[in-house]
Amino acid sequence: MELTDTHCHLSFDEFAGNVDAVIARSIAAGVTGWINIGTTIEQSQKCILLAERIENMYATIGIHPHYAEDADAEAIAELKRLAQSKRIVAVGEAGLDFHYTSSEKSEQRQLFIEQLKLAAELDLPFIVHSREAFKETMDILDEFGGGVKRIVFHCFGGPPERAEIILSRGFYISFTGVVTFKNAESVRRSAGIVPIDRLMVETDCPFISPEPVRRQKINEPALMVHTAAKLAEIKRMGLEDFAEAVTATSKTFFGIT
Repeated sequence: MELTDTHCHLSFDEFAGNVDAVIARSIAAGVTGWINIGTTIEQSQKCILLAERIENMYATIGIHPHYAEDADAEAIAELKRLAQSKRIVAVGEAGLDFHYTSSEKSEQRQLFIEQLKLAAELDLPFIVHSREAFKETMDILDEFGGGVKRIVFHCFGGPPERAEIILSRGFYISFTGVVTFKNAESVRRSAGIVPIDRLMVETDCPFISPEPVRRQKINEPALMVHTAAKLAEIKRMGLEDFAEAVTATSKTFFGIT
């Protein structure tokens, strides 16, 4: 079995000095590929360095909406420069987060738009972060996402009605360990309607450990097998068949051979 963790944060401090052991456990569990996600300029740089060192690891460049107030034209120019790395496969995560007030909504919107424009210019896929801002996110994507190669909503936790809207635009949807939670029946119903060629799986580690290890430890790629098993059950597929299909989808999305 070979799975790809399409959204992890192995450059975060929680994994400092321990990445090689994390990767070894991941491979032993059958998670053999990783997309390390940029959230700031500094984190994007760290993601690239890890991807250049570790086989089957790739990176993205992006500025999370939490840091929108610190982003300016120079930051976008630096993202563009970092994108010259051959290990870069997408822009993001970027979007809107109205749950927290880390940055003003107007600043988040502008940064979201600028990164969509960058993805279109670079001909790269885009990873969307959207929390308590679904309508606003869709409005911006409808206006500025047309030139972007492929778009995925990461860490999807919404009902089927929202999944249908996303799918109607031709976008992809990625699920975390939330789909394993006892109170997440709505998310499981969403997963049930997403075609396998538009579905991806991720950890978002070090966050969101899946059942049955929820709250027991820091999340890491090896634990993604629990999420994959639940999704395979929902799709009425064997785990190995599901892994093969979802890995093919992931490679298609990110342009990985």
